[in-house]
Amino acid sequence: KPKTIHDFGGFPAELYNVQYNAPGNATLALKIKENACNNDIKLDNEQWGLDHGAWSVLKHLYPKAEIPVIQMSLDYTKKMSDHISIAKEIDWLRKNDVLVIGSGNIVHNLRILDWKNINKENHAFDWTRNIQEKVNTLITNNDINALVRYENIDSDIKLAVPTPEHYLPMLYCMALRDENDDIKLFNDKAVGGSITMTSFKIG
Repeated sequence: KPKTIHDFGGFPAELYNVQYNAPGNATLALKIKENACNNDIKLDNEQWGLDHGAWSVLKHLYPKAEIPVIQMSLDYTKKMSDHISIAKEIDWLRKNDVLVIGSGNIVHNLRILDWKNINKENHAFDWTRNIQEKVNTLITNNDINALVRYENIDSDIKLAVPTPEHYLPMLYCMALRDENDDIKLFNDKAVGGSITMTSFKIG
């Protein structure tokens, strides 16, 4: 059972008390490694666990924590295009009834979060709304090449994606999308001016 990781700071105590005791699946993790022909995927059975990128979503989808979970970490030494290659090597998971979730925020800038308006419904800065609309269009148009070269989307992207760890999971999901897959946007709202909660379902 992977341990629950609380990898954040400065938030209410209730978040640090959350435990999400879902089982892992060592057999499937090994199969993922063995099927990666072009990328060296390493296994970690003890040092890490499920961080907030996993449990903060899963605890709402599967509150009983009865579904086995494998969390894949992001390799910051890779180029953006390399992440697409890694995603292609796990596309067999979809065909074997494994749910793939990429969790993050396309717009994610905590440093300039508008705390005074944190509870204001769908509150976004102008640059947040600009990137939200442009990236949403690229997603619905399945323009993965433009999404990979995200620095060229607009100058506002530097504020929206100051670091890529929240942006990259979206690329993995897009790389797993087949041409005939439908895509549905939902929860397309902003929080605190500088974060978007935009989600989409592929299938």
